[in-house]
Amino acid sequence: MLEGKILVIDDNKSVLSALEILLQDEYKEVTFISNPNQISSFTNLKEIDIVLLDMNFSAGVNSGNEGLYWLREIRTKAPDISVIMMTAYGAVDLAVKALKEGAVDFILKPWNNEKLLATVKSAFKLRESKREVVKLRQNETNLKKVLNQDRSPIIGESTELSAVLKLSRKVAKTDVNILITGENGTGKELIARELHRMSSRKSEVFIAVDMGSISESLFESELFGHLKGAFTDAKEDRIGKFEAANGGTLFLDEIGNLSLQTQAKLLSAIQNKTVVKVGSNKRIPVDIRLICATNCNLNKMVAEGVFREDLLYRINTIHIQVPALRERENDVLILADYYLERFGNKYGKKDVRINKMAQEKLREYPWPGNVRELQHTIERAIILCEGNVLKPNDFVLNTNAVDSTFSEPDTLDEMERRMIQSALNANDGNYSAAANQLGITRQTLYNKLKKMSK
Repeated sequence: MLEGKILVIDDNKSVLSALEILLQDEYKEVTFISNPNQISSFTNLKEIDIVLLDMNFSAGVNSGNEGLYWLREIRTKAPDISVIMMTAYGAVDLAVKALKEGAVDFILKPWNNEKLLATVKSAFKLRESKREVVKLRQNETNLKKVLNQDRSPIIGESTELSAVLKLSRKVAKTDVNILITGENGTGKELIARELHRMSSRKSEVFIAVDMGSISESLFESELFGHLKGAFTDAKEDRIGKFEAANGGTLFLDEIGNLSLQTQAKLLSAIQNKTVVKVGSNKRIPVDIRLICATNCNLNKMVAEGVFREDLLYRINTIHIQVPALRERENDVLILADYYLERFGNKYGKKDVRINKMAQEKLREYPWPGNVRELQHTIERAIILCEGNVLKPNDFVLNTNAVDSTFSEPDTLDEMERRMIQSALNANDGNYSAAANQLGITRQTLYNKLKKMSK
């Protein structure tokens, strides 16, 4: 017995009796109505899966217009119901009319029992498919909301930040490719998310990809997808980030880390607006808004022959330079207050404040790690503080960022050690980001650290 709910509407008692005998053992619930006027007061119509609806109810009337009228009424109240029309007066034009009005099928009286059951079963499967589509669409909508939720607001009132936001508002509604540059920790991804939020694609997905974390061997698989069996570990088909972002925004962070070979593959996808999965020859069209970001000087890299000039032109229709925190006037204290409230609530220390001397210390510090470093500094201070007032000693800052400029290293090894340590501090211990800042590969950085530890 199927779980479906059937509603039969017919004024012929013999028809109702015959359908009751035929359907009661096939479906969980079968309801009968002899007067179509009862449809208006039928409270649980949306819970019905299938309606079997007679075409004629008035004596001597065979036009089928009554059935079409009630079909429209049912479709208005419950548009997803599968409606099957029934009549003893069959005509091709009447069947066509009913199908155009939204009926899923047409049955002639007297019917063949097996054919009627098959028709009802097909209609029930269609109803289930519609329900599944609605469920998938809702899941997709919910997933997009989760993916698009703001990680953190853009905080600040400085002239420099205001100029960035003003430019962002100007270009957000367009589909031009945008390149965002700036030091690590300045909030390049926040700007990218703000561009997406203000764009016409805001209801679609925002997909962020850290290009620095993708190995060259997996580049095509990650960005373009692959077919099952395309390589040793390809145990199933997989869509790439380009296809996943179709209709929305694709954010490629740390694009300066790509090799010339992967740059060529990326350029081809951007130019042709298509991708080819690994193991396939079929081109898949993609419609994305592309935003890229880097802390590298791409113009310098082009001059050095390590970044393609044609790729730079493709991704750089609009250039947004995010200012370093030290360039943003009094935004340091505004941000400090924001993180103070955020982490104070998180760790149950809502009354914590920063005294004047500590504020001055935060204001004078150059913040080589920018907003990210400030965030972690405030969080650490709140976690470790014992009172409600944060003093200068509560803030552990990277004094090498200030002092190293005043004391010259004695040897090349010492200079290298300081540079590596400074890069690691500025990037919160992120080896990929630190290597990128130093202009070396991650493996080279590992080797140097290993040598330093001996």
